[in-house]
Amino acid sequence: MSSTDLTPADFAKLPRQHDADQLTRPSLSYWADAWRRLRGNPRAMASLGLILFLLAFVTVGPAVWTVDPSAQDVDQIGIGPGADRHVTLTAPLTPWEPQTMAPPKASTDNPLGFTLAEPATTQAVRLTWVDHDSPHRLYRNLFAPADTGSYGLPLADLDTPYFEDRLDLQPETYYYTLVALDAAGEETDTGVTLTIDVTRVISFAEARERGLIGPDEKAEIGQTLELAWHPLGTDYLGRDMLARLMYGGQVSLFIGLLAPLAFVLLGVVYGSVAGFLGGAVDQAMMRFADFVVALPFLLFMILFKVVFGIGPGESGILPMLAAMIILLWPAPARLVRGQILQIREEGYVSASKLLGATTPYVVGRHMLPNTLGVILVTITFQVPSAIFTEAFLSFIGMGVAPPTPSWGAMCNEGIKSMLTRPHELLFPAIMISATVLAFNLLGDGLRDALDARMRGAE
Repeated sequence: MSSTDLTPADFAKLPRQHDADQLTRPSLSYWADAWRRLRGNPRAMASLGLILFLLAFVTVGPAVWTVDPSAQDVDQIGIGPGADRHVTLTAPLTPWEPQTMAPPKASTDNPLGFTLAEPATTQAVRLTWVDHDSPHRLYRNLFAPADTGSYGLPLADLDTPYFEDRLDLQPETYYYTLVALDAAGEETDTGVTLTIDVTRVISFAEARERGLIGPDEKAEIGQTLELAWHPLGTDYLGRDMLARLMYGGQVSLFIGLLAPLAFVLLGVVYGSVAGFLGGAVDQAMMRFADFVVALPFLLFMILFKVVFGIGPGESGILPMLAAMIILLWPAPARLVRGQILQIREEGYVSASKLLGATTPYVVGRHMLPNTLGVILVTITFQVPSAIFTEAFLSFIGMGVAPPTPSWGAMCNEGIKSMLTRPHELLFPAIMISATVLAFNLLGDGLRDALDARMRGAE
């Protein structure tokens, strides 16, 4: 068809195809689209929810659970979650006069006549046996000697046929073993073991002092009261575990969030300058970064403790922060430098320079915003690393020191009694693991959401 064969009808406007002209989804900005893709990642959103819960736990939690983390409940030392809180009112402890008691009697099964003189309570366990005019050795154990092969803790070598035990008694089962000694002080084969259940009691004065009985409230001997509630139990000093986890989380998350923000920011500035200037300056700056990477972290941690005047047994929070900020910035600096080297060759950067833009403007307006996604991902991956570093240093006694709580310091204390009181180690370890896992999964989700190349895969 030639141009002379065209008619006005050939130039008529075609009807609009509404279905073809409609967009499959509304236009979104880069950050709006990244948020949309992050919400589509169940693991990342669950991790974000867990992080928000942990932040609320350590910030809002102490206002809800107002128990002093340093207060000691001497009636409930080392108890686990859900432990029995009942206590029986009793008269004050009076001096024991065993000489006035009827002497015990020996038997075939109990040749020493080893017996309990009166009901065992947390005030005292009073034991007596037949006087054979020979010395005896008394042991106490938390486990049955037949199961462990050991009598346990030796309490005393005695010439008298009685003993009153008041050493750190708790409402649990104890195994007392009495062994006869020969003339040379060596143990004979004659030994008897008693299994004794100790009952928790409290005197009137102690009950009123601790608020279990009101000033005008009447109470009777034998009445049952309830001690203070500790949802997660207490530690080896009777301190509330829930309160210590909250206050310890403040220290751990403070270090875990502040240190990465500081050294990532330092690395961003350093890497941006090195990548933008390039050439010999870039090589010199990056060789210095390699030198910093080679510096030993623990050695500088010890050095900073000396510089800051932190003595043995004192918390080294400031030296820890200084060591992290000074020694851990090269990794984000290398990452940002690589991004800047790539971005500075883009056309919009060259166009901005041709229009007269200054170097700070080009870096701040074009380069850094385009590396912001990488920076955010880097921070989320550095946070768990910083938390784990704090926990490790506190665990080996170089970080946060008692009585200041932190999750790492609590693990250090809990490992000493993990066989008898595992909750002291378990709870802070769970908090550290949950925090590290949440930030790692969130970092994975942010990396996928902020990667523009992922759009083409959808």
